[in-house]
Amino acid sequence: MAVVSGKGTVCILGGAGFVGQTLAAKLADRGYSVRIPTRNRQRARGLLVLPALDLIQADVHDPEQLAAVLSGTDAVINLIGILNERGHDGGGFRHAHVELAEKLVATCRKLGVRRLIQMSSLKANAERGPSHYLTTKGQAEQIIEKQAGESIQYTIFRPSVIFGSEDTFCNRFARILRLSPILPMARLDARFAPVWVGDVAEAFASALDDSRTFGQTYELCGPDVYTLEEILRTICRELGIRRAIVKLPRPLGRLQAWISEYLIPGKPFSRDNFRSLTVASVCRENGFAAFGIQPKAMQPIVGAYLNRGIDPLAAIRQNSRH
Repeated sequence: MAVVSGKGTVCILGGAGFVGQTLAAKLADRGYSVRIPTRNRQRARGLLVLPALDLIQADVHDPEQLAAVLSGTDAVINLIGILNERGHDGGGFRHAHVELAEKLVATCRKLGVRRLIQMSSLKANAERGPSHYLTTKGQAEQIIEKQAGESIQYTIFRPSVIFGSEDTFCNRFARILRLSPILPMARLDARFAPVWVGDVAEAFASALDDSRTFGQTYELCGPDVYTLEEILRTICRELGIRRAIVKLPRPLGRLQAWISEYLIPGKPFSRDNFRSLTVASVCRENGFAAFGIQPKAMQPIVGAYLNRGIDPLAAIRQNSRH
């Protein structure tokens, strides 16, 4: 059964994921009705503790199902994205990013959904992206900018790498570092400005009804810039372990990526990831300033959820009940 709230209905594509869960809790707390489509409703049932949330089993890549979940909504937020594809030719990235953006804009225009917020990625570039991931994220941006017309008010966010208690970035490296005394790694000099998921969700929620953000693109970064090696060593310190982190030369790094892509289940590191690391994920101008948000530093938050099991998302959910 659909739920109703006084501030309108927001559909979050990818709402059952890492960022989506935090954003859903924040929007519910602010009085929005939240609709989340998911391919596996049972797996996402933990979201049902949130007030005014409608969890719908649907495949949003199917145009008819996408139209059904967007029907009657006031706004849509697209968080769907993949870091790796099942194949190797970029087709999976085009399907997840480009084709979905085309379907989404067309469906919004057809149904009269006037507000669209898109999650992109820092350094997305439709023409010169070094990887399929960054290229297709840039192409999705272009589709929204060119096809939205006057009927859709869009905002695009480009975050650096996002961290939080349920992330696949710090947690994945933490699992590897716990198990292995030596971590050979390519692109240790790659630069990031890690941004906390709670700050990203706050920016999205603040932009939703703010007409000043219409037609704008915002880069989102944390307050500190780290190399990949510095992030790995920070994780080691927080875990209280000592590990040898070995920088691989570029040819060996490519070989590592190829082996990981073809021979290791789940593709923990692919050639496309390797190419994405050739550009620094650092903001030219931090968009948080437009929302009056002072982004939080990575180290104390990462230390909390890696060491002591403190879950910032659980705290957000708990607060939303009061």
